[in-house]
Amino acid sequence: MRSVILAIESSCDETSASVIVNGKVLNNIIATQSVHQKYGGVVPELASRAHQQNIVVVVDEALQSAGILKTDLSAIAFTRGPGLMGSLLVGVSFAKGLSLGLKIPLIEVNHMQAHVIAHFIADPKPNFPFLCLTVSGGHTQIVLVRDHLDMEVIGQTQDDAVGEAFDKAAKVMGLPYPGGPLIDKYAKDGNADAFRFPETVMPGLDFSFSGIKTAFLYFLRDEKRKNPSFVEDNLNDICASVQQHLVNMLITRLVQASEKTGIKDIAIAGGVSANSGLRKSLKETGNKRAWNVFIPAFEYCTDNAAMIAMAAYYKFIRGEFCGLDVVPLARMPF
Repeated sequence: MRSVILAIESSCDETSASVIVNGKVLNNIIATQSVHQKYGGVVPELASRAHQQNIVVVVDEALQSAGILKTDLSAIAFTRGPGLMGSLLVGVSFAKGLSLGLKIPLIEVNHMQAHVIAHFIADPKPNFPFLCLTVSGGHTQIVLVRDHLDMEVIGQTQDDAVGEAFDKAAKVMGLPYPGGPLIDKYAKDGNADAFRFPETVMPGLDFSFSGIKTAFLYFLRDEKRKNPSFVEDNLNDICASVQQHLVNMLITRLVQASEKTGIKDIAIAGGVSANSGLRKSLKETGNKRAWNVFIPAFEYCTDNAAMIAMAAYYKFIRGEFCGLDVVPLARMPF
């Protein structure tokens, strides 16, 4: 049976739509929101308003570029959560309206599961079971993936996400938002061993990043007392050092997870998986440990509808639909 699914992603500050036909993603249309830059972070109310402005245009472009009519659609998929409630509400409401108007099924998608499923958009694809480190501004998890829709979180942050740690470190250095990519940029020309930071040790496979955020804040405060231009004088080395520290925390837990489970197919996903330091460290560790490493294309790292479409396809072929009474969930169980 031919399946044509329109997928909508609106969990945070990216309005995105994608069309997938018989499991093949045809496009991945994304509208970004620059309004948040002057505030140093995403403003939920402004994000939801921007989604309202962008969603019709983005969906229309996705359908037109795919050569698909609304009447060709088999189902409408959407991000139910986790995410910002106002942002999610725009996408969920739009999807419900289309579903009702076209009399076709709805498919709800877990945003974090979709990040993992992004690995099945294009080759090479991991074999089951595999481990996926999902890292973003809101989440840091190690996921045991047994099947496309059978996943278990075996390790996660107990406080802040690693993406938030990157952005907050950038903010206290005076870098504009989003700061994580800027740290990555400056780190390429810095000495990663120039400065050392303490690490919070958690039990099992869990993470904690609140401690490094506080330690980094005090580190800069003390150094700037001695030299007011410390950040400007040492920007590349500071960025390289803090990036290496955060990446090492991630890789250490990933190694432990691989040893504990015996799994050697290892993947990363989420916005922070675009970080060049993490990608390089994962490849080097994979070579040493004979891992099969899977790193998504950059366009599928950040929030996007193609990953929602891919996850929805597997739900479609299993007949996993939801009703019009579905509501967005800011904290959606994995």
